[in-house]
Amino acid sequence: MTRTVRAVAQPMVRITSVLAICMAASAAVLGAQDASSPHDAQPERPTVATHAGTVAPGWFEIEWGVERDRLAPGVNSLATPTLLKFGVVSHVQFDVSFTTVRPSSTQALGIGDAGVGVKWRLLDDAPLVGDFAVQPSIKFPTGSVMRGTGTGTTDGTLLLISSHVLGPVALDINAGYTRRSASGKAANAALWTISTGTTLSGPFAFDAEVYGYPGFGGAPSVGFLAGPTYTVHPWFVADIGFIANVTGGQPPALYAGLTWNVGKLP
Repeated sequence: MTRTVRAVAQPMVRITSVLAICMAASAAVLGAQDASSPHDAQPERPTVATHAGTVAPGWFEIEWGVERDRLAPGVNSLATPTLLKFGVVSHVQFDVSFTTVRPSSTQALGIGDAGVGVKWRLLDDAPLVGDFAVQPSIKFPTGSVMRGTGTGTTDGTLLLISSHVLGPVALDINAGYTRRSASGKAANAALWTISTGTTLSGPFAFDAEVYGYPGFGGAPSVGFLAGPTYTVHPWFVADIGFIANVTGGQPPALYAGLTWNVGKLP
């Protein structure tokens, strides 16, 4: 799925500004639209990885989910991640993300951290990298450190995305780097993901993913995620599944969610 201080954010803002300037120049070169209908949902859920696909210009899509992590016997956390996706121009998507968090079973649900980002698909069906996109984003400290619903830091992230279609199987590979403010628990973080999915029968499909945080700025961690998806309608897709720990501190978890391509904005 589902499943980042001022000095740090400024370089990411500059990166985003450069990308924004280049978007207009690239729109004419990368004029081809995604092969699917603009009203078809393009779930980035439930995997940690994202794909290189972008919402069509002028269209709006929403993803919402719930995840329950088992922290200890009888102690669980709960999160409801939400992602809003807006098609800007061809091959460019603007994202707004936010969440609510219940840090443990004895605490109330509270507002978590929120962020914004831009996904820009640079290449279509290229050798080796397939559909290739970059996604800079900034996460803001809208959650509460005291209540355990936020990190208290502003994080800048740059994600590289490579997507492939191998017959009936989709393959998404991500590599990311996050720079966090010095007041946080970790100054840097990295992420890698390998995600795959395939149709089972009719509207049923299955997704699986292995992902890891290599460990600089924190202990190494690798997790595994898997579960089915169900296409209720081409513009509405539901998912459910589990997350398991391979090594490190990833708690076992259950998740469910949906992706809804709402339609074209007025």
